[in-house]
Amino acid sequence: MDAVKLIIVGLFFYLGLTEVSSMQDAQDMLITKQQYQRIMEYRPLAVEFTEHFRNFSLTDLELANNETSSEQDQQCQEDVAQLMQGVITLRLWALEMIDSWGSYPSGFFYGNSMDMGNYDECLSIDKEVAENHIIRGKYCLASLLNMKIAVCFPSSCSVALINTFLKQLTNNALLSPQISNEINCKTAEREPYDGLTIFTIVLLSVLAAAVLLATLCDYLFFVDQTKLPGIVKAFSARANSRVLFRLVQPNSNPNVIDCLHGMRCMSLIWVVFAHQYILSLMTPNVNGIKTISWLTSPFASFILHGFFSVDTFFLLSGLLVVMIALRSLEKTKGKLNIPLMYLHRYLRLTPVVAVAIIVHMKLLPIVGNDGPTTAQAAVENYENCKTNWWMTLLYVQNYATKNMCLNHTWYLAVDMQLYILSPIFLLTLYKWGKKAAAGIFVLMLLLSGCLFATMMTGKYAVNVAIGDLGVEGQRKLYLATHTHAAPWLIGALLGYFLHANRNRSFKLHRIFIWLGWILCLAMLFTSLFAVYPAANGSAPALTLGEQSAYYTLSRIAWPLGLSWVVFACMKGYGGLANSFLSSPLWQPLSKLSYTAYIFHIFIQQMNGRRLRTNTFFSDYDVMLSFWSAFGFILLLSYVMYIILEAPFGALEGMLMPQRKPKQNTKQQNENHTEEIHVIEVPRTDDSQELTKSCEEQENVDNSTKT
Repeated sequence: MDAVKLIIVGLFFYLGLTEVSSMQDAQDMLITKQQYQRIMEYRPLAVEFTEHFRNFSLTDLELANNETSSEQDQQCQEDVAQLMQGVITLRLWALEMIDSWGSYPSGFFYGNSMDMGNYDECLSIDKEVAENHIIRGKYCLASLLNMKIAVCFPSSCSVALINTFLKQLTNNALLSPQISNEINCKTAEREPYDGLTIFTIVLLSVLAAAVLLATLCDYLFFVDQTKLPGIVKAFSARANSRVLFRLVQPNSNPNVIDCLHGMRCMSLIWVVFAHQYILSLMTPNVNGIKTISWLTSPFASFILHGFFSVDTFFLLSGLLVVMIALRSLEKTKGKLNIPLMYLHRYLRLTPVVAVAIIVHMKLLPIVGNDGPTTAQAAVENYENCKTNWWMTLLYVQNYATKNMCLNHTWYLAVDMQLYILSPIFLLTLYKWGKKAAAGIFVLMLLLSGCLFATMMTGKYAVNVAIGDLGVEGQRKLYLATHTHAAPWLIGALLGYFLHANRNRSFKLHRIFIWLGWILCLAMLFTSLFAVYPAANGSAPALTLGEQSAYYTLSRIAWPLGLSWVVFACMKGYGGLANSFLSSPLWQPLSKLSYTAYIFHIFIQQMNGRRLRTNTFFSDYDVMLSFWSAFGFILLLSYVMYIILEAPFGALEGMLMPQRKPKQNTKQQNENHTEEIHVIEVPRTDDSQELTKSCEEQENVDNSTKT
């Protein structure tokens, strides 16, 4: 998620808010007194345009040398002449083109830096002015100082020629609105679908048709669900929905940590919520100046330090890998089929990621490209997928490229790499027990020391106000696998501890219980708010050493605090926290969390790109946007789960070698549907594809598995 946080810095340069907020004398002003007076004298930009070019003709305008003008430029000048004539004669299409222009935004010094005009009115213009010649609208955002103002020209006009018109209009190089490039212009014309776009639509349609057909077969021909063929059950929306929404009561299986459902879901909501805030900060807000005071508010720490939600996922990943694998190793007397383990995990994760790549690359421009702020809301460049898609499918994108295909899949790459190394820890823990645990603890400290040393030697300072590491710091301190090893290894040590003491009853005195919760909350809240005084200016700025110490130690304190939560919930000391986190209501969202994590950016970007008017920034308004977006995210996640994740998981389960003890056919049919959904990755916890192979060996009811 922090890959897009760098955009916040650019946002403030774009708005000029920092300078505006510190205006105390004439030397601090962004514009001169003469420029300010000139702006105040302007009427709406469209009025100035029509007055200036009212008598426009090809013979008396010096927009370009006719000898060097291109055919398109000449056509543009002819269309502008037609436009001016239409305005004079009150033609509706011409008046609409002028009417759709924006003006100098009111409240500029309050952070309102954009007037988007009327986007749809401009693009709806489609007037045949002569035989075989139609004038269509072209919507552009012109920059004026730190403002953006919508203009509407005939579609035949290039950006260069529009800039020439605007320069003549203002007759002032410093104030002249300019359009930087064609990406800031839109027409109603759309490019035809290419082969990959058609393939994506056909693929999703075929999957949806297979689900529809299987569901109809399930309803019409198989009243007895035990006789339902495996291939039909794999694609049946009825069968998969039954598993998805089946609630298992807490404590129904001693091998299950029920509170992990709630922890996983809360972390997912935190990720989506933080991304919604980042996108809201990027959108044109009428009160943009308020974002500065918001950044210094205590609540902002929950957003700016949202990366701790990812550390939660790594903790759960290491915990589940070790707990389940050690249980399996005991049953197989130390045998671990490592190639099969890798293959199982890869096949479970990759189909969803592969479809997500082509959906974001090809379908998002279709459904989310219809708005004036498309360029501003595009937090990722999906053109990178054309060349870097294979890196994502090999889970090496966090190291292999600076231009990742889907930025948020860096987490999958890091966790996959840790998973590849996990057999080393699993086999050593099984063979040497506490000695191996001590070695893992030392390794965790060494890697944390490496992170600290990297920050100090590279002088990678953290902007505590916005949690920014810089571009290079982001790659070396956040995207690198070893920088997230500490939470994963702490999870692994917790998994070993819980496995080694699985039959032990802990009788803790009330004082120690309270002490555990106090230390837990102290570590969690210190991680969130330790740098808050420096961020809001109430304390001196942190030195490089202090920043490095905070960044390193918080990566240890956060998973340690959550480790107590897991332990307390398992051993009966969780109280209200356990009741909340272990609620069965979390289970459906927990099963949907993988597709929700992969596809949530799709919904959020689509919403951002469709904006037509400026927004008002406040915590309540962002929460309104979040919950509406989250509803559609869940709906899309359910669809992708039914047509993609569940069927492919079932097919993978049928094709992979089975080491499960033989049981009667009826019991196999009863448990089959539950088995294929045991792996709920990564909700964002990718480790659980190991769960299935291990739990199959245990021969327990898979419907209660985590």
